[in-house]
Amino acid sequence: MRETVNVRVTAPQYTVAAGVTFAQVDAWFGHTVRGLKADVIYPEDHKQKYPCIVWICGGAWLTMDRSAHLAYLCELARSGFVVASVEYRTTNEAVYPKQLEDIKAAIRYLRAHSDRYHIDPERFGVMGESAGGHLTAMSALVNDPVYDVGDYLDYSSSVQAACPWYPPSDASAFPYESPVQAGPAPESLLLGKNVMLFQEEAIAISPVSHVTKDAPPFMIIHGTADATVPFMQGQMLHDKLEEAGCDVRMIAIEGADHADVQFFQKEIWDRISAFFHEKLGYAGTDTH
Repeated sequence: MRETVNVRVTAPQYTVAAGVTFAQVDAWFGHTVRGLKADVIYPEDHKQKYPCIVWICGGAWLTMDRSAHLAYLCELARSGFVVASVEYRTTNEAVYPKQLEDIKAAIRYLRAHSDRYHIDPERFGVMGESAGGHLTAMSALVNDPVYDVGDYLDYSSSVQAACPWYPPSDASAFPYESPVQAGPAPESLLLGKNVMLFQEEAIAISPVSHVTKDAPPFMIIHGTADATVPFMQGQMLHDKLEEAGCDVRMIAIEGADHADVQFFQKEIWDRISAFFHEKLGYAGTDTH
């Protein structure tokens, strides 16, 4: 049996550029260098520019895999975005603020190469889970040029919308019973100091301490039964942003634990797509 069909082209072809090096950083105790990589999902559409969403993987700042959620990120891209999943140094390599520097380096790289990937450089969003949620919030809230380190310094690392999932928002407020328990905690490893003994420094690396009225729009997603990053962590960030008069909303997923399957349902991803389209504008339209 033979069938001839006339296919009407209504959408561009999407391509995944895997393993794009966006920065080089010190490695192996400063003796060598290694490349930080990104997977970039983009439309081969030369007629218009698309908003870009930077995805930041979680893993307690101890481990991460930029390709773990590509299936979902591809679907998000096909709803009208360029999506870039980016690496950052984990705490066995470096302590904060190197992780924030790495995310900002990725954003600058993508802006510098916006023509290559058909990105609108004025429309950037950022999204991440857990440790990546923390870095999502920090990259949206912290605009001090001291954290812009490396190449493409003529380009901005600012973003216009943020969607952190179950973000550690106050490193000084985790319910550890003693400094002994807090010593090997992920937040302490990120800081390079015990967060219970160095409360001032712990607060300084926390999103809640960087909220201003100039923050971009936020949508925070958190499970009410999160046993790893307590729900109150997301609630604290929401409340701080709301108190400052910022554009913020929070989606509380009833009964969901940390990184639970509920976060990967179409209903949630449709909400994420709608949020970024609302705040960044659809491809080919003006920013809202």
